[in-house]
Amino acid sequence: MPEGHVVHRLARELAADLDGRRLSVSSPQGRFTTEAERVDGAVLRRTDAHGKHLFVGLSSDEEIHVHLGMRGKWLRFAPPTGPALPQVRLRLATESVAWDLIAPSRCELLTEEAARALVRELGPDPLRSDADDEAAATALRDAPGAIGAALLDQSVVSGVGNVFRSEALHAVGIAPTRPCRELTTDEARALWAELRRMMAQAVEDGRIVTVDAADRASIPEAEARKVYKQEHCRDCGSAVVTSTVGGRTAYHCPREQPG
Repeated sequence: MPEGHVVHRLARELAADLDGRRLSVSSPQGRFTTEAERVDGAVLRRTDAHGKHLFVGLSSDEEIHVHLGMRGKWLRFAPPTGPALPQVRLRLATESVAWDLIAPSRCELLTEEAARALVRELGPDPLRSDADDEAAATALRDAPGAIGAALLDQSVVSGVGNVFRSEALHAVGIAPTRPCRELTTDEARALWAELRRMMAQAVEDGRIVTVDAADRASIPEAEARKVYKQEHCRDCGSAVVTSTVGGRTAYHCPREQPG
């Protein structure tokens, strides 16, 4: 599933293409036709992201809410060269560019209040400047169970998936199985700060790269992380340990992240 950096980058790219433009809105697949007809011709006022949720604010005072889920993706065509593929749930288009949404887990039209209510159910997002650092650190310490499970709980922290979970915990030396209640205040602060740093870098890179390298773009995908899906820790060489935490496979270095 795409993690938060993907959605924030999409929000930025959609805004660059479509902000202030009058949109042709359609649903070639047909599952969003009624909603698309209602907002066809609206002007895009803003795009926003909170965690893995994308919001497209329109001049109609409504918002298109998208969650990509496991299979969803956006395709960009500049200029549009013909009709959209029949599986496209949503097309946002102008004369110069079209963005096509395929296979999202959620694509719905919300009022602004409904969109705000959805966000209130989510935890703080490390990629948002308005996130409260101290509140986020407290939420991590107060969460039930293991810290590895808490990081995947979108009501605790938004936008973190399995890759960022594994890599951020490794960076601060905390095992994913460690109970949240055992974290010190300084450890929780350090973890939140690392999530902020790591995820912001991923927005700029367009991918998650946590190894140290002068040319980040040239690193093969299989070698881009320090413990996630690695046989050996890329810092110390110890064999990476896998375990099931929060229903997902967690990866950690037993030497640098002692239990």
